[in-house]
Amino acid sequence: MEKFFKLKENGTTVSTEIIAGLTTFFAMSYILFVNPSILSLSGMPFQAVFLATILSSVVGTLVMGLFANVPYAQAPGMGLNAFFTFTVVFGLGYSWEQALAMVFLCGMINIVITVTKLRKLIIKSIPESLQHAIGGGIGIFVAYVGIKNAGFLQFTSDANAIVSSNVEDGAVTNVVSNGGIVPALANFNNPAILLAVIGLVLTTILVIKQVRGAILIGIVVTSFISIPMGVVDLSSINFAENSLSNSFKELGTTFGAAFGPNGMPSLFADASKIPQVLLTVLAFSLSDIFDTIGTFIGTGRRTGIFSKEDEEAVENSSGIHSKMDKALFSDAIATSVGAVLGTSNVTTYVESAAGIGAGGRTGLTSVVVAGLFLLSSFLSPIVAVVPPQATAPALILVGVMMMASFKEINWTDLDDAVPAFFTSIFMGLCYSISYGIAAGFIFYVIIKVIKGKMKEISPVLWIVTGLFLINFIVLAIL
Repeated sequence: MEKFFKLKENGTTVSTEIIAGLTTFFAMSYILFVNPSILSLSGMPFQAVFLATILSSVVGTLVMGLFANVPYAQAPGMGLNAFFTFTVVFGLGYSWEQALAMVFLCGMINIVITVTKLRKLIIKSIPESLQHAIGGGIGIFVAYVGIKNAGFLQFTSDANAIVSSNVEDGAVTNVVSNGGIVPALANFNNPAILLAVIGLVLTTILVIKQVRGAILIGIVVTSFISIPMGVVDLSSINFAENSLSNSFKELGTTFGAAFGPNGMPSLFADASKIPQVLLTVLAFSLSDIFDTIGTFIGTGRRTGIFSKEDEEAVENSSGIHSKMDKALFSDAIATSVGAVLGTSNVTTYVESAAGIGAGGRTGLTSVVVAGLFLLSSFLSPIVAVVPPQATAPALILVGVMMMASFKEINWTDLDDAVPAFFTSIFMGLCYSISYGIAAGFIFYVIIKVIKGKMKEISPVLWIVTGLFLINFIVLAIL
């Protein structure tokens, strides 16, 4: 194990990697239930998506750990699954089989981009100030996810600001509101929020005291406290409803559906819709690519997971040799695997930062996460015992740690400060790493053009920024 994962070389131990894997898994385990909830709205069987989520996460994370030897976990991406259901299926009117076909094509495009060095050129084109902004921005994003999951915020929407809403069986399932929505601190008058406060205080004390495995201890202890507080009801655990055999039975509906008669063949049957199909695949691809690149740059630079040699290999080497090469390739193939199984884009999870914050430095962390995902297929009801209020403190504190990247930015120089600001703020408030990067790119280009420094803009940055603009225009028109 030492020889394969190079633990000493990376300054870690087996026990540290196991703790890191447990931490990452619990921080992202919500996807096991959230992803099926979102994708099932499109007509996909819930249990089939549940099992597809597990299997695609296991495959993608194992490849990341065993092939790339880096501590990142993969699973169907939040935001991408919402785009799949609400934009592609509900908004554009495609079937879920056709949407899976688009996801598969997105994965194949990402594989080509990675193998042909295009993805490396994209990374190389990102200015250093924006790379630091991405790292700090991901800190804001992760912390915001934690604050939201903790229930610390409440939102009030003016009736005139409500754009649309979905109602099913007499219940409102979601509401879309524009700028008329106002955030505020929630009232600390219910057990769930109080549990999150207890967890945050406890985890903060453990982290400040530098207790070994502080983040994982915080998650476990807070989960136990949630039971007597009534946040988690043990009597609600239902093994029969979530049985593995039932999940495998329903998986037959989604497995390979992307290539069935309602999938890929019908996707290109109408010639008039081909431009729309291609642009939708492009939207999937841009979000997937920059979510991953942002996560790697944001977490790998500061922790040393990707060494100076790895960064130089990205710029100078060809093929798939360095850690970064292998990590990018692992991420690319995971999306196509997920589409075959029956789920939306599989991507590298920013919650991996929780495990990295707990000391994870090698692929052993990823192998542990993959093992826990596989185990959760048998014990899925038990995973539900860990409430979001227990993992929220871990995400908040990891976000705090990652915001240290902001100190590398020259905030007194507006040439650097403005793009960095929009990168980090849009990343958190838009709940999207890729949108934050898009905002940073656009303002970077605008500033360089205004200052007459167009030569400092690389051709790749021009192209990527143009693609982002096209993507926004298409989404606005659709």
